[in-house]
Amino acid sequence: MLRIAVPNKGTLSKPAIEMLREAGYRQRSDDRDLACLDTDNDVEFFYLRPRDIATYVGSGDLDLGITGQDLLVDGGTPVEQLLELGFAGATFRFAAPAGAGADLSSLDSSSLDGKRIATAYPGLVERYLDERDIKARVVELDGAVENAVRLGVADLIADVVATGATLRQAGLVPIGDPIMVSEAALIHRIGDDPGQPQVAQLLRRLQGVLVARRYVMLAYDCRADRLDEAVALTPGIESPTVSPLHREGWVAVQAMVQRAEMHRIMDELYEIGARAILVTDIHACRL
Repeated sequence: MLRIAVPNKGTLSKPAIEMLREAGYRQRSDDRDLACLDTDNDVEFFYLRPRDIATYVGSGDLDLGITGQDLLVDGGTPVEQLLELGFAGATFRFAAPAGAGADLSSLDSSSLDGKRIATAYPGLVERYLDERDIKARVVELDGAVENAVRLGVADLIADVVATGATLRQAGLVPIGDPIMVSEAALIHRIGDDPGQPQVAQLLRRLQGVLVARRYVMLAYDCRADRLDEAVALTPGIESPTVSPLHREGWVAVQAMVQRAEMHRIMDELYEIGARAILVTDIHACRL
């Protein structure tokens, strides 16, 4: 039986559970449940703190897990990612008091040596500093770190930055390039075989969900003498499906197109004379 760790709370939990459901796996019906057995697929899911998942997978107690790439790096456990999952995006950056931005803009040893950096992700920040031979001191805090500078325990912070509104409220501004850009990932222990049948099946299903979310099926009718132009707009994954219509000189075309591009493509198809242009969602696929 395959044993998989799923985030129990936070921004990772709900999208991870939804993705597994879309992939055809049974999930818990009550948020208080800490385990769920899917007998049809011979998989058991365990709902754990996101920060602990890499530890359980790295120790071999669980086969696979879903967690953030940031937590993966921060924990330093012997695991590696199998697949990026496209949700729970996060950007990690340094932030400092607004007046110190110019002095710290280089983010190298000349500006950071000797500084105190407050963060809830000490492993991630320490790796960044070690790779650049920067001799700063990491101050580990549990939870929000925005007040660390104001309270005098740090000179700057390293944290997740989205809009920057929380930083501005604390009198801080982001500085330099991101330390890391992270998203959710499926992980396994280093050295484990990712090709075993149940793992390969899970990967195919999750990849199918990712494709289904990024693409839609576009169907339309067009004149046969404009088909080459239409196909250039909708090449599909391999090639479009083209069928003759009862109406002489016309064909029906079906192709997968990127969801983000569908309205532009529909407009351009209409301009070259295509009609009956329809878009349908893709719920699952295998490519």
